[in-house]
Amino acid sequence: MPEPIISIDEISRIFLKTAQKTLELSTKQEVTYSSTIQKIPKVSMKPDLTCFVQFDGDYTGLVVLNFSADAAYEIYKKYMLAMGIPKNELASSISSPEVSDSIGEITNQLMGQLVKDVGENFDLNAVFGQPKALTLNSAITLVIDAHYAENRRLSFKIGNYSFRIEIAMEHTEFIQI
Repeated sequence: MPEPIISIDEISRIFLKTAQKTLELSTKQEVTYSSTIQKIPKVSMKPDLTCFVQFDGDYTGLVVLNFSADAAYEIYKKYMLAMGIPKNELASSISSPEVSDSIGEITNQLMGQLVKDVGENFDLNAVFGQPKALTLNSAITLVIDAHYAENRRLSFKIGNYSFRIEIAMEHTEFIQI
């Protein structure tokens, strides 16, 4: 019998590639990721802009994207410019609803592609809710039901700006038959 795969680690590996590919397509910018996936004790929403979404189905969990103000604005700006929006029509700060709406839409695209990629790789399905993006002045630690026993942090860069994706999932193993 093949070795079981810890689901959160495999989801994290898929998420690295999915996020890179999706963000590069939507922003027309190079996106890189760290080759190290961090095991973390808890998932937190961190300043300056955060976006979170739950997913449920054959695998269950929570995804949180954390951006500094500069990283969020850079992604928003490049995303809007790639869609043909004139520079003079862009929001001027991350407190503008257009910025959080754009980050929410990008998160929606990331999750859609992730669910598709996991489905193609493992023949498993999940659905996800509407991503919620908001600006924060201080960190908020999320306490998830006890069955979410695994947490990971993924680190990315776009231009000179870093951002992170944190994932919480129930402990499950994928066993291919």
